[in-house]
Amino acid sequence: MSFAIRVLYTGGTIGSVDSPLAPLSGADFCQAFDQLVGPTILQKYPDAQISYDYLDPTLDSTNLQPADWCTIAARLIGEPGDTTLYSGHDAFLVLHGTDTMAWTASALSFLLTGLGADGYANAILSKPVVVTGSQLPLFYRATPQDALSILYNTDALRNVLGAIDAMRTGLPAVGLFFDDRLMLGNRTLKTNASHFNAFTSPNHPIVDLTGIEVYLDNRQFPPGPFQSSLALDDPDALARLQDQTSYVAAHIDDADVLNFLAFPAQYDTGASPATSALASMLQGALAGDGKVGGLFLQGYGEGNFPSGDPDDPESGAVYKVLKSAHDAGMVIVAGTQVIAGIVNSTAYASGSWLSDCGCIGNYDMQGPATQAKLLYLLALRDYESRGWSQAMIEDMMRTPIAGEMMDVNRLDCRGLGFLAPGQSISAFDGSATLLNDPDLGPVLQDASGNQLWRAMSGAFNAPGRLVMQDDGNLVLYDRRNAPVWAIRDYSVGQAYSALILSGSTASSDLALYVYDYQNGEVTAVLYGSAPS
Repeated sequence: MSFAIRVLYTGGTIGSVDSPLAPLSGADFCQAFDQLVGPTILQKYPDAQISYDYLDPTLDSTNLQPADWCTIAARLIGEPGDTTLYSGHDAFLVLHGTDTMAWTASALSFLLTGLGADGYANAILSKPVVVTGSQLPLFYRATPQDALSILYNTDALRNVLGAIDAMRTGLPAVGLFFDDRLMLGNRTLKTNASHFNAFTSPNHPIVDLTGIEVYLDNRQFPPGPFQSSLALDDPDALARLQDQTSYVAAHIDDADVLNFLAFPAQYDTGASPATSALASMLQGALAGDGKVGGLFLQGYGEGNFPSGDPDDPESGAVYKVLKSAHDAGMVIVAGTQVIAGIVNSTAYASGSWLSDCGCIGNYDMQGPATQAKLLYLLALRDYESRGWSQAMIEDMMRTPIAGEMMDVNRLDCRGLGFLAPGQSISAFDGSATLLNDPDLGPVLQDASGNQLWRAMSGAFNAPGRLVMQDDGNLVLYDRRNAPVWAIRDYSVGQAYSALILSGSTASSDLALYVYDYQNGEVTAVLYGSAPS
C-alpha cells in the first residue's frame, strides 16, 4: 500500500541555518530534507512516496498575516479546478515557525472545512494534515560553503518523524505534533519558549503519544466525514471547498479582529462622564481605519473584565465603549488570559455585565482558535450572498466547526453523543438548561429552576443516559441499559442528528428539538417551536 506524503515547507526555525539564523531557500531545504531525512522515513515506511512544495519567499512566522493561512490551505487542496493535488496524496506535512503555529493550525482546521449557508459542513477533510516545526533547526553547516548535516540534539528530526507516524494513523483533521505529542491543531497553545515541550493542549486531551510505539487514544480521534459525498475525496466537495477558500483569501483582510487584554489600569467614576484608561485605549483601537469587525477580549479568571465602574457596570466607560461597538454590528467575544478552563462570564458580577452589552463567551476555545475562527466567519459572511447577521456569526462562534470547542447547546451524535447523569446542555444565554437529572431523567428548566419540560412522567430505574443516536433517535437508557423513553420506536437508518437547545426564555423563543443535519430537517420538537 502506497503512502504518498506531501511536505510543505513554509519557513521557520526548522529550516534555518548559519549565525545569525536565516531560513534556507525552499529548493535548498527540500533537497536537504530528501537527502538527509527521506531515507530515515523510508526505513519505517518503505512504501512512502514523498513529494515537496515550498513557499517562495518563506514565511517569517513572527510577521505572518491571515492571508498567509489561505496561501497554505491552497497549497494543500489546490486552486479551483485542481483535481490532482489532494487526490494524489494520503497525508500532508506542514513545516512552520513556532511563533504563530497555533494560529495557523487553528486557521487550517476552519479553512479546510466547507460551510453551507446554514453553518453546517458541506465539505470535510478526510486526510491528515499535521503541522510541526522545532525549537532548534533541523540542519547545520559551519559555513555557507559547507554541506548540510543534521544538527546535534535538534528536536526537529524527532518532530518530523513523529508527525509522519501520526499521519499514518489517518487522522481526518488538522493536527499539531510537537515533543512526541499529537494534538488537535485548533486546541493548542505555545506555552514554553525555551524547552522542547513548546506546545500544549490545555483544554483537550492529546490524540497520541509517541514513544517506543505510537500510543493512540482513539477516544480523542476525530470522526471522519459523515457522508462520503462531503469528503474532500469527492470531486464536488473538493470543488466547493476550493471555491470557498479562494473567496476567503480575497476577503479575509476586509475585517480585522482586535485582541485586547485586560490589565489593572486607572479609572475615575467621579468624572462626568466616567473615564477609564482601558476604555480610551479600546476606543482608539476600534476607531482606527474602521476595519475592525470583531473584538476578542482576554479577561481574568472565568472571563471577568473591568467595566470601569465596579459598583454600577453600566455607567462604566468600558461598558459604554463595548455596548456602542456591539450596537454598531461588531462581534465581541470574551475569553480569558488563563490557559486552561472554561469562560463563564455570568459566574461573577465583574463579568456578567459583558453579556448585557452583547459579548459572548468562547467557553473552552483557545485564543489562537478564537481569533482565527472569527476572522474566517467574518470573511465568509457575504459568500454566495449569504448575508450572515451578527447574531448568526455569534451562534456559529459558540458552535464547534472542527472540534475547536465543547458543545454548549447541543448533543451531537458525532460528538460526545450522550448525557451522563448530572450532565447538561444550556441555551447560549444561560436562560435554560436541559439536565439529565440522576433521579428524574431529562428535565428542561429555566434559570430559576422552573420545570419547562420533562421526558419521564413517572419513576424508572434511574439514573439513566440520554443518547443522541446516529439513526436520529433520541433515547433514554436506564441503569440496566434498557430503553425507557425515545422520540420514536423505530429506526430510519442512518440520520446524523443533534439535539439542540436554541433561543432564550427572555425572548420567548426557547426551543428544544432534534435536527437531522444529514438530511437538513427537524425531526422532533420537544419544547417550543424550532427555528425555520
